[in-house]
Amino acid sequence: MAKFEGVYVALVTPFTESYEVDYTRLHELCDWMITQGVHGLVPCGSLGEYASLTVEERAKVVETVVAAAKDRVPVVVGSGAPSTQQAVGWVRQAKEAGAAGIMALPPINYRPLENEVVAHYEALASVGLPIIAYNNPHDYKVDLTPDLLAKLSKIDNIVGVKEFSGDVRRVHEILAKTDLEVMIGVDDLAMEGPLFGATGWIAGVPNALPKEGVELFRLSREGKLNEAMELYRRLLPLFHYDASPQLVQSIKYMMELAGFPVGPTRPPRLPLSSEYYAGIKEAYDFAVRG
Repeated sequence: MAKFEGVYVALVTPFTESYEVDYTRLHELCDWMITQGVHGLVPCGSLGEYASLTVEERAKVVETVVAAAKDRVPVVVGSGAPSTQQAVGWVRQAKEAGAAGIMALPPINYRPLENEVVAHYEALASVGLPIIAYNNPHDYKVDLTPDLLAKLSKIDNIVGVKEFSGDVRRVHEILAKTDLEVMIGVDDLAMEGPLFGATGWIAGVPNALPKEGVELFRLSREGKLNEAMELYRRLLPLFHYDASPQLVQSIKYMMELAGFPVGPTRPPRLPLSSEYYAGIKEAYDFAVRG
């Protein structure tokens, strides 16, 4: 059985209208996700606007999510940071807070050599928490290819990969070359991924539609293709927004449409155009009404 199986929601960070972190709303969000059936929570990822948080805010976000989860579901914390030393510090903080694991980017500031990528993950793994390596070659300069993942999989505590390349063929190759769990990282492969062997999904749009996300993943894992396809085709126009650089504004607006507003995004992320929001609303209405 996979260690991190099912739908893990990459949580947004709620803000007040004055851009303060709304920890009360964050606690409520965690409760809502769990009551809707999600299998895990992932704070401080890109969707959580981790780069815009102060050190104190980021630590308190992790502590709030772990406390809200109350051991009902695992909490996997994003460790992204400009240096290996800082990333290791966030892994230690997550461990002290009671997190179950880490979602770990490779070095993000420049294109590192392969031995530098390996050394980075070795340093993170030395803290002692299970690690899901995060492959996002679109936004960062490293592609964790199946061959590189085969090397990383030999490091103790690296147990899985969040696969965000957008190429579903990667799932087959990773499973063939490694013993890692594969968690789909982009929403618009949320059906294809589990059909082809992914055991988890680190999800974005299910911040707004958690029950539908859990149901889609279940149907896909069980190979119920006709039922999965019917639901997936309704959700797919909305899922495409998860693969856009404007995913945070988009998903926060979806949450407003779902009746669970979480406030604005912090600059440099600004509100989108009315035309962009109209497209999201059209896709949302199609998802919930068909």
